[in-house]
Amino acid sequence: MPLIQTVSPQDAQGKVKEVYDQVSAAFGAPPNALQIYSASPALLAEHWQSIGYYMQHPTLNFALLAMMRMLVSQQGHCEYCVGFNESLLINHAGFSIEQVQAAKRDPASAPLPPKDVAMLLFTLKAARDSNSVTATDIDALRKAGWSDADILDGLNHAANMLAADMLLNALKVENDF
Repeated sequence: MPLIQTVSPQDAQGKVKEVYDQVSAAFGAPPNALQIYSASPALLAEHWQSIGYYMQHPTLNFALLAMMRMLVSQQGHCEYCVGFNESLLINHAGFSIEQVQAAKRDPASAPLPPKDVAMLLFTLKAARDSNSVTATDIDALRKAGWSDADILDGLNHAANMLAADMLLNALKVENDF
């Protein structure tokens, strides 16, 4: 049980019910990681909107985003998020357990195209130490084919994951997958 009160799907009303219904239509049921946001309906709606944005992203694909979330969460010691994204990579992106484990040991070995590995390594560097990012890092991403909008979106996704890791860890959200 989390340390704050959340709204269960069966008790949801208003904006929370609206978001839960959308989540249920997309995924079957709202996971605990999303339910934690129900304590603040406006924040829940904002978080769900962000998820929708990245689900439809034209260049940051599902596998890259899940790998990014898993590895950022590994740095942030969020077992819920590591496990959840590991499951997505195996069950929905088609990666083997061995490929996922190898990427966890050495992110540069992630089974992604070189362009995506460049973005992944950049976001991990920024998540580890944002002050270490240089103009050279940004130029390398541009040379790999990423636009400035993509760079910002990738960095934002990693930053959002750091925030989610902090929330889920601090509020003791239980695994439900």
